[in-house]
Amino acid sequence: EKKKKKKKRKRRKKRKKQRNADSRRGLQVIWKKPYYSAKSTFHFSRTPQTICYEPDLCPPPTPPAKVATQIKKARSFSFSSIMGKGKKSAITGSSATFSLSPPRSSSDHSLSISPDLIEQSKAAILTADGHAPYHQGLSAPTAAQRKNSSAAVQRRTYDEFERKLEAAPLFTLVSTYLNYFVLILFGHLRDNLGKVFKRKEYAHLRTSKGYAPLVSDFDSFYTRRLYIRIRDCWNRPISGVPSRTINLLERESKDYNKTFRLTGTTREVINLSSYNYLGFAQSQGPCADAVEVTARKYGVGIASPRAEVGTLDIHLELEQLVARFLGKEEAMVVSMGYATNSTTIPALVGKGCLIISDENNHSSIVFGARLSGASIRVFKHNNMNDLRQLLREVISQGQPRTHRPWKKILVIVEGLYSMEGSIVNLPEIVELKKEFKFYLYVDEAHSIGALGENGGGVCDFFGVDPADVDILMGTFTKSFGAAGGYIAADKAIIDHLRLHNHAYQYAEPMSPPICQQVITSMKIICGEDGTDDGRRRIKQLAENSLYFAARLRDMGFIVYGDEGSPVIPLLLFNPAKIPAFSRELLKRGIAVVVVGYPATPIITSRARFCISASHTMADIENALEKISEVGDILMLKVSQTNGRVLQ
Repeated sequence: EKKKKKKKRKRRKKRKKQRNADSRRGLQVIWKKPYYSAKSTFHFSRTPQTICYEPDLCPPPTPPAKVATQIKKARSFSFSSIMGKGKKSAITGSSATFSLSPPRSSSDHSLSISPDLIEQSKAAILTADGHAPYHQGLSAPTAAQRKNSSAAVQRRTYDEFERKLEAAPLFTLVSTYLNYFVLILFGHLRDNLGKVFKRKEYAHLRTSKGYAPLVSDFDSFYTRRLYIRIRDCWNRPISGVPSRTINLLERESKDYNKTFRLTGTTREVINLSSYNYLGFAQSQGPCADAVEVTARKYGVGIASPRAEVGTLDIHLELEQLVARFLGKEEAMVVSMGYATNSTTIPALVGKGCLIISDENNHSSIVFGARLSGASIRVFKHNNMNDLRQLLREVISQGQPRTHRPWKKILVIVEGLYSMEGSIVNLPEIVELKKEFKFYLYVDEAHSIGALGENGGGVCDFFGVDPADVDILMGTFTKSFGAAGGYIAADKAIIDHLRLHNHAYQYAEPMSPPICQQVITSMKIICGEDGTDDGRRRIKQLAENSLYFAARLRDMGFIVYGDEGSPVIPLLLFNPAKIPAFSRELLKRGIAVVVVGYPATPIITSRARFCISASHTMADIENALEKISEVGDILMLKVSQTNGRVLQ
């Protein structure tokens, strides 16, 4: 028995040594049962950093007998792998096991068109009304399908819109670090002296009567020593509609921003801070009129969650419209945008699964990923080479310690990153998805409505078929002037979420007036109201965004954000310039949002401008003139490119 155990240990060591040697040489060899089969056999190539998936394209050398045996036993995906083992009985419909077929075209939806119909329309002779004749056996496409076919034919690449991030001058970086060092040094000095000479004021940070402090002095150091000193730049109360201008309630503080007192006066300023991308935050017009009628019919609240008796016909109408707008089979709406991510991700993945997340993903995604219990790996922001390398590593190595294959791999990205203004490189991610067979989750909180010729988000922007994205998430807070969020996917996934998503089971549903606001604004975007108001808003937003960003770069500011993004960050760097920039612009009648650590890296504090279709050219020019004036005072024009595009 001892000899047998000894031989067994030797064999294990030998296999482990071989695995490590192959990994060092760059060979991606699966020693366990292959994770991805999808009704096709895995083949192994001896070329470094290469996995061959198609036997016809890259015929491999004959694999070892043991690997060949494992390949024959390779399993295909099942419906239960999406939902989790032991939960098939809870799904509406048949509980039989299905094999996932390749993503089908979404040609039967309103904002996409099938590849076959695209090829036929390119080769066909246009009829008198300017549209291609219909092919036999194909249903006549709708007006929205014909309108979107040009975007689907002309697929665009990310390189056309990418803006390289400009590095800050060395002097700016050094002075920023020195400023933070001085702040931290004096802050700790004041804390130590205060605990000795002002014991009552620091009592909440000390152990009292055997109770430890709820918030320690170290945890609250940044809040007490930096945030409170500049707190007047945030949480400003407003009144009225946050459209192109905003009514600000003026306030004052006599204790260094520890408390505020309203003065009773208001001030109208240009609004460059709200996410009102398409200008639907209005108190007059078709949206406001429809909301008023709905409030009289349904009221404003529903005393039950959706899973009980909280589903109204207006919720079903909204979900059908969202699914049709996005080119998906089914959709589900949630009353809160943050909860849409934080409750959906745990319902999709769990222990034994892997989440691959962009390093700049929103807090709701980070929270949902941690809550799920799945393993989490992070790749560099929008870096496709890093993502490819990470995918090769995690697929070849499998789960930690056991090296078992992952149950599921879910890649989560955002369509438009709200702090950087960068757009996701969706075409390359879709290519990686087809190569590595992972599931793709795209958060379109900021991109839906704001990007694309039809306002359809990043899929519309790049001309990517929505069927290539497994799960589309978005919010109604930004472009639609409402609240809440949605999940759009195949019917099987939505049916699963309706049973396992806590927001659907336990949270309050969307208020009927909010639902009506989304329905009316979405129909205007689609052109179903009989006007071109939606197209005009989308075009105006694109023109305003391009012009505003180009002028800032020409002035010499360091500006982040890809071309076409309505979110335009301007770098401030120095912590003292965060409040100075906000206060100086407010004096000149411009309301902006300034952002610092921990929402951004500590040395890249910034002002974030949110452009809207409601802004006139006079508003843009006025704001640019005032921003340039403040930039000269604060010495923010440190760009070394002088507006030239970085190569």
